[in-house]
Formats: sequence, C-alpha cells, structure tokens
Amino acid sequence: MTTERKTKKTVTGEVISNSMQKTIAVASEKFVKHPIYRKYIRRATVYKAHDEKSEAKVGDKVRIEESRPLSKTKRWKLVEIVQRGPEG
Repeated sequence: MTTERKTKKTVTGEVISNSMQKTIAVASEKFVKHPIYRKYIRRATVYKAHDEKSEAKVGDKVRIEESRPLSKTKRWKLVEIVQRGPEG
C-alpha cells in the first residue's frame, strides 16, 4: 500500500498588514460575476500567514502555502517574496 502526499495549495497575493509579530495578512483578489447584474466584481480573501523572519512588508507580492494550524486563524506560511512593494 503506497501513500501519496497531496501537493499543498499555494496562493499569491499582496501583504496588507504586518503589524503582528511573525504574522502577515495577505489579500488575494479574484473577479466574480454578479448573479443578477452580470457585472464582474472584485472580491478579496484575506489569509493570515506565518512569517518567521518578519521580512515581508506592506505592499509586497508574496506566495504563501497551506500548513498545519499555527493559531486560531493562521493556517498558511510564507514561501517567498515575489516582488517588493514601493519603498515608502
């Protein structure tokens, strides 16, 4: 009997908050069609992700992947910073 591990889900989004210790909030946007008006609307899902070294800043594009539950709301971890945000 062989047991195969499933690949972990990855999400790319923008860091919207890094005010917590070792935690970032990442917003991932998608477009959905309104059921009545048939217009596409922008919807965002916010994920809490573990950032061990606190290296991600607000505005950075990051890639996160799912992990075991780390706290009440934190189930993702930072994989890489894809693009740095504007310096400010």
